Amino acid sequence: MHREVNRSLTGKIGRVTGRIGPGTIGEVMLPFLGGTSAFHAHPFDKESVFVVGEEVLVIYYEPPQTVFVEELPDVLKKDARG
Repeated sequence: MHREVNRSLTGKIGRVTGRIGPGTIGEVMLPFLGGTSAFHAHPFDKESVFVVGEEVLVIYYEPPQTVFVEELPDVLKKDARG
């Protein structure tokens, strides 16, 4: 049976609130349902490390509260946005 993939958070930018790294469960705050919610977070490539305060990009959302993230591309960083 094919499970429908929920893409509602894919492409969202979040802020790390708990260190994300290989073999650990980090935390990221994301805009969700008109507010902001905390999600468990893992590096999408299973190797990267993201520190508290860093912005990340959601690549995959696994309901109910887990996301897989990667480094925010330069084009989406605040310095590049003006």
